[in-house]
Amino acid sequence: MPQILLILIWIIATLTVASFAGILGKKYGVSYPIAIMAGLVVIANVLAVKIVSFGPFTVPAGVIAFSMTFLITDILSEKWGKKAARRAVWAGFYTNLIFVLSLFIAIYWKPAPFAVEFADKFKEVLSLAPRIAVASFIAYLISQHHDVWSFHFWKRITKGRHLWLRNNASTVVSQFLDSAIFAFLAFYGVMPVWPLILGLWVVKVIIAALDTPFMYGVIKVMDKVKSKNEKVKTTM
Repeated sequence: MPQILLILIWIIATLTVASFAGILGKKYGVSYPIAIMAGLVVIANVLAVKIVSFGPFTVPAGVIAFSMTFLITDILSEKWGKKAARRAVWAGFYTNLIFVLSLFIAIYWKPAPFAVEFADKFKEVLSLAPRIAVASFIAYLISQHHDVWSFHFWKRITKGRHLWLRNNASTVVSQFLDSAIFAFLAFYGVMPVWPLILGLWVVKVIIAALDTPFMYGVIKVMDKVKSKNEKVKTTM
């Protein structure tokens, strides 16, 4: 199977799983997609240590996981509003902060005598992660807050119509901001930055285009799913 086709399958599989965050939120409460988004931010930062190929582009391996956060903030914006989406953004930020502090401690904590070799490998692999995470802090806050603002801007302009437009218009610009800020702060002096920015943005735009039918699908399913509270009321 061609590598690019395999990657597209991975993206579609991840979008399928991530979309269920909205259904879980409708059924059990908004805390579910907020928590899932926070987890995705940390996952993306860990995976970003590995640089991979996507066709002619080089991108961090966390690009798919991180792109899912924009899908979730758009779902939150559409169904729960701006405040819920911003809560998710800040939940991701604080989860990321705990991750960075914990990773710093783990790297510099003196290893047990029998585990020195393993500790050296651990440090070698993850020593760049704190810098990546700090870069992610800044890029994440700017891009995600822009995404939430832009989503509601386009929703107001279109008077609630054309979900595809606000989903893509908000994400495409936000992803460029995230790609440029993140790549420059995380990898400047380590590897060529501009090819990485271009690659990140192009790949994220592709994922954003692919997530549009998932956005429509999950919103349609959410409209049919009864929340736990609604079920309790109907049985009383």
